[in-house]
Amino acid sequence: MNLEQHTTPATVQAIYAHYEAKRKGKSHRPHLGGSQIGNECHRALWYQFRWAWSPQFEGRMLRLFETGDREEERIVRNLRDIGVTVWEKDPETGKQVSFKAHGGHFALSLDGVGEGFAESSAPHVLEFKTMNKKAFADISRKGLQVSKPIYWAQVQVGMHLAGLDRAYFFAVEKDTDAIYAERVKLDQAEAMKLVAKAGQIIFAETPPSRLSDDPSHFACKFCPYYAVCHGCKIPEVHCRTCAHVTPKDDGTWFCARGHKTDAACTDHLFIPQMMPPDLEVYDAGETWVEYVDKDTGEVLRNEDNSVELHEGRMK
Repeated sequence: MNLEQHTTPATVQAIYAHYEAKRKGKSHRPHLGGSQIGNECHRALWYQFRWAWSPQFEGRMLRLFETGDREEERIVRNLRDIGVTVWEKDPETGKQVSFKAHGGHFALSLDGVGEGFAESSAPHVLEFKTMNKKAFADISRKGLQVSKPIYWAQVQVGMHLAGLDRAYFFAVEKDTDAIYAERVKLDQAEAMKLVAKAGQIIFAETPPSRLSDDPSHFACKFCPYYAVCHGCKIPEVHCRTCAHVTPKDDGTWFCARGHKTDAACTDHLFIPQMMPPDLEVYDAGETWVEYVDKDTGEVLRNEDNSVELHEGRMK
């Protein structure tokens, strides 16, 4: 059989479609996630927190994410088999061990806490990952902080919020099943900077500067928010993309128009600085903003029509 001409069987397509259907409507977190706070692009993190765009993943990738979750269960079992005590659930709530900051707008869930390792009996924050051959070779050669700074930042925040000073990071190579493991010490100063960074992003009224103004920049091209940051797509319509809505210190949201903040309403008005770069503010009032399309010269008015504007740019 010519593999180049092989098409995906209908049954396999149905499996992938099932994963996509399960994910629909679940792409946004209510908080800024600690697992990504090490991302060097503050703007991407702001877009994430403000629900600007739903990253799209095909069913095959979603199934691969599930494979990573299953590997976590396996490592926990491996650790227990060698005598390590592992808490992957909060004994009081029965849910994943998690911690919050900034009123709950910032949160991080741990893969677990382990105690009784061969190297130390002290409790450690646990973090588990799976990697391809190239990434695994890189981390094996350079170590966590240099090779995967986002993961390093994640365990730093995890230790800080959990009140622990050690973490044990495990990575499994997908092809060979080899395990890379590294004990990480708490860098209190860096951890506090990362939590402060989260606060700066959460309470920023407008998006931070781009990592690069060049749309072809490597990090930008593969960013899930490229469509709104460098492209021509108008953000999704949520309370969080509305100019009238701001986050509060207690973890709630405030609407200056007096509405509930659990669903967008007809008063929704896009945050102007969040709009795509080809739309330039032309004029504005308290409840409306007009933009001129720099490519066509067309004037677009955002007033009681955010859904229509968004859907118009989705075509």
